[in-house]
Amino acid sequence: MHPLVTALVGRMEGLLAGLEAARDPARFFLGTYLRTTRAVGAALGRGVFEDPDWVAGWDVDFAGLYLDALEAHRRDAGSVAGPWRLAFGADPGLRPEAHVLLGMNAHINFDLPQSLVRMIPPTDFTSPSVLDRRRRDHERIDEVLASRVAEEDVALERAGGRRTTLDRALAPANRQASRLFLRESRRKVWVNTGALHAARLRGPAAYAERLADLEEASAARVRDLLRPGPVLLRLAVYGFGVTLPAS
Repeated sequence: MHPLVTALVGRMEGLLAGLEAARDPARFFLGTYLRTTRAVGAALGRGVFEDPDWVAGWDVDFAGLYLDALEAHRRDAGSVAGPWRLAFGADPGLRPEAHVLLGMNAHINFDLPQSLVRMIPPTDFTSPSVLDRRRRDHERIDEVLASRVAEEDVALERAGGRRTTLDRALAPANRQASRLFLRESRRKVWVNTGALHAARLRGPAAYAERLADLEEASAARVRDLLRPGPVLLRLAVYGFGVTLPAS
């Protein structure tokens, strides 16, 4: 495993131990994220990515946005951005997979474009070959995530998730939907990354304004997921990802 990812796994394991001891529902998303991070580390070892050092650095930066938010929330629940405040503040009695869905949504929609802009400097955006390489490695993460869906479904059931016969019958459909939602959201993330980069070029004030737009849109999507009713149907209609409004 890449040393940067090894250190990240260690940080996650330490935080997860505390969440499990406290029976904090945030443990469900962090547990899933930890297993996924190990899978990314294994993929790095297999040579899946074109630029493994960049992917490792990006993986750590991206995860850090979530882990920093988690630690800040545990110190002061009101100190985190809107999407995370809603995800972390969700009803503890929700099923484990619901907490995972909320965490994934906040992290992908709000954190991922920020991390990509941080890890792709302005000079890289002027090089089509470098930018394409970054995009391809960004898309390869989907393959790692998709490979984890079935195993995570089982892990969450063991943690107290799906119990009914109907839930188990719907599991294959849910897995397929999860793969589709991940691909759809990451396409939107790439577009939003370009929008944040364009704002970055206009200066700090413009970037802050677009980031506030992203926070608002991401929080609205988490809020929608928290509404009662068929979540998968709403995702099918509105999608998992968000799109920044035109500036």
